Amino acid sequence: MKNEQFPAACLNPSPDDGSTEQPRSSLYGASVEYGLHCLLWLVGEGVERASSRDLAELQGVPTAMLAKIMPRLEKAGIVSSMDGIAGGYALARSADEISVLSVIDAIEGGRRLFDCKEVRKGCVLFGGTPPAWSGVGICGIHSLMRRAEKQMRAELAGTSLAELARDVPRPPQFDALAASWINDRSNSRRAARIAAVKLAREKRRRT
Repeated sequence: MKNEQFPAACLNPSPDDGSTEQPRSSLYGASVEYGLHCLLWLVGEGVERASSRDLAELQGVPTAMLAKIMPRLEKAGIVSSMDGIAGGYALARSADEISVLSVIDAIEGGRRLFDCKEVRKGCVLFGGTPPAWSGVGICGIHSLMRRAEKQMRAELAGTSLAELARDVPRPPQFDALAASWINDRSNSRRAARIAAVKLAREKRRRT
């Protein structure tokens, strides 16, 4: 289906600010971004099920990566799957009941914000035997990071997939276009499979 109002490029806008800054590593990688965007397509009305291949092609992201992400979401009870030509993924429960944090933890496995190495005990002046006071309580840096992580996780836990979907600036007609695209591909596979089965039966009759 073609629609000149929504060119394919709008699915994957490229920055055009002339920046030459190199990409930096982040706490949560591309897997989280891909996973959340996939789920947002499943929130919209009109999409019955979508295969990981279709979701990948729709967004211009690696199919192999989505093939790893979606089973993790299924294992966490966020999506359900159905095998077969007409199969694919759907939300396992209401989008209001799925927190962004649950999606992130399902994909990243509960990655922590900070990994304290107790550097405070390794000062060369201790001569290999750190005094008792150097390890009293939680390291101040670690404590700060724990407080920051607690606030971050609370924010993510308090935001549902439904709320996130409402914040995405997509016009309703574009959601309808995407749903039609996904469903058309599913129907095409089903029709091709039925035609192949009929052809095979016809060949067997002739032999």
